[in-house]
Amino acid sequence: MCTGSCAKCLGGTLIPLAVCSFLANILLFFPGGKVIDNNDHLSEEVWFFGGILGSGVLMIFPALVFLGLKNNDCCGCCGNESCGKRFAMFTSTIFAVVGFVGAGYSFIISAISINKGPKCLIANSTWNYPFHNGDYLNDQALWSKCQEPADVVPWNLALFSILLIIGGIQMVLCAIQVINGLLGTLCGDCQCCGCCGGDGPV
Repeated sequence: MCTGSCAKCLGGTLIPLAVCSFLANILLFFPGGKVIDNNDHLSEEVWFFGGILGSGVLMIFPALVFLGLKNNDCCGCCGNESCGKRFAMFTSTIFAVVGFVGAGYSFIISAISINKGPKCLIANSTWNYPFHNGDYLNDQALWSKCQEPADVVPWNLALFSILLIIGGIQMVLCAIQVINGLLGTLCGDCQCCGCCGGDGPV
């Protein structure tokens, strides 16, 4: 399989994931699907922009770089004049590492927020975090501790879970591209010349 084609596939997968991550993070600013009157009442992890920066913006650049490798002719190690681009494949590994770090950031922020639970109005009429060490995850009865915003617990849990899953997938895809890029660096735009014939790509 050509490393350029693999990179193109990875890039095409990362872009919709980045868009979904961006949108999920935006929705977190509207707990329970409602506009909140005081931004201090939002969970602080929302302001870390894990989905917007980590799995969003920082993922767009690697994805575009991966897609840009699609013009490789898959004959980097077969002696054709039009092949090569080993440097481009090596550069893609650097962007893949950047993407991995961004996705990891989003993953960690999401995991922390899920364990911590949302900030909400509790019984003593203050805004605080009523849950401890993810206890609400196994006991839905505890969700009633959050009086406002309505449905903030399932809202935050669902969206941060989406960000957690997306971040995990993106980390795997970027790790694959690191390996793929190194193969492309060593063997042009094919893996061990397996996709190249004597007259060009198969």
